[in-house]
Amino acid sequence: MKNFSDTLPEVWSARVRTPFAVLGVRSNGTHITDIAFLPRQSKESAPTDAVSAQAVREILDYLVDPHSCFSVPIMPHGTPFQQRVWRALQTIPCGETRAYGALAALLKTAPRAVGGACGANPIVLIIPCHRVRGQHSLGGFMNAEKGDPLYIKRWLLAHEGVATDEFEHQ
Repeated sequence: MKNFSDTLPEVWSARVRTPFAVLGVRSNGTHITDIAFLPRQSKESAPTDAVSAQAVREILDYLVDPHSCFSVPIMPHGTPFQQRVWRALQTIPCGETRAYGALAALLKTAPRAVGGACGANPIVLIIPCHRVRGQHSLGGFMNAEKGDPLYIKRWLLAHEGVATDEFEHQ
């Protein structure tokens, strides 16, 4: 997952303000290829194409109702292993979490490998890496174990109805 990307504005097809960050949305004209957390002070920008407009509508719908479904076409770029992990993440229902170890067992790999793929997630929110946690803790987020990234993870999980208090705070 991209950690507060500082990419130049012209590479984003849209930028949308949320309660936790500004999301930069990038498309290739037919698919969403990236959604990244941008600094809160980033300015919003209107979508430049139809698929980005769809992504922005669906993000705004999610902010109203976390159970709304994302149907915008996506094309995340990554290794075959990362692609497998990202597909598995998309099967975690809203309001639920999975431990890195549980996903690793399902994919017949190691928890750290799952964590690495989560950290490389190019399409945040739609590929819900925020729903992955440690066995007995909330775990990290955006390759961080404290600060704004954990605030965002807690916000998203609370929005989806997950009580994060049950996990030890880091």
